[in-house]
Amino acid sequence: MKFIQFLILSFSLLTFISCEESQKDNRKVIDESQLPDDHGDLNSYAKRHVEAQLRIAANEKYELKIYKENLDGDDKQDAIITVNRLNYALEEAANSANPAKRAEIGYMGNFNFFFYYDGAKDMISPPIVVASSPLLPLKVSFENISSDSYKDILIDFRIRNSSFRDFFSVINHTPRMVFEFRNFDGMGTTKSECYSFQYTTGIYSAFKDIQVMKANLGVVPKNADLNTFEPVITPTKEMLYTFFYVPQEGKYMTKKK
Repeated sequence: MKFIQFLILSFSLLTFISCEESQKDNRKVIDESQLPDDHGDLNSYAKRHVEAQLRIAANEKYELKIYKENLDGDDKQDAIITVNRLNYALEEAANSANPAKRAEIGYMGNFNFFFYYDGAKDMISPPIVVASSPLLPLKVSFENISSDSYKDILIDFRIRNSSFRDFFSVINHTPRMVFEFRNFDGMGTTKSECYSFQYTTGIYSAFKDIQVMKANLGVVPKNADLNTFEPVITPTKEMLYTFFYVPQEGKYMTKKK
């Protein structure tokens, strides 16, 4: 890929960062007893909020997970709440005109969501939909990108034989997507791609620069379900791109080498 000039990363799925260090998992499932609030324990509050916002029926089975972290620099614990509605996706597909096609594409649609819990305000955001395959729930991890004092949010999701990562920073109490890149693409084909990421001191802002590194995709078994198989990713030291945050644009950009 050649970049003639500064390229604003606003294009979706096929543009950003990496198949990061898969082996690194810094997710922390929340202990809601540590987060008392006026709404009762966080798990109950989240369940009520999610079901009301998404209009989830009382008999629907869905997955809800809560991950805690300091995401905005105050002294209150924040959290990310993920929701996976696989059962609803399967039911919708079964009632569609072409159930087989829906299955072939991994039931792609708006069935994965996340919400931001602001500890200082004791409030949960509206749903943020991540169009993806519900066969795998969203993966949440955290990195120090915009500041060393608090974390930013990394959301991984799947679309068939590809995986993508969205980067969110909490700005004015709201998660804002600042970057997106693929972790891997074309798994199981002769044209597969794979990436990992490094973060270095920012050139133009307090946000760290993001270096996209080449990575190697592990062997994919012949009988693997390409909608759900999770490959082994091995980082290399070969740097492909450097992206830097431009405050005026509110997102990451890159330039020709």
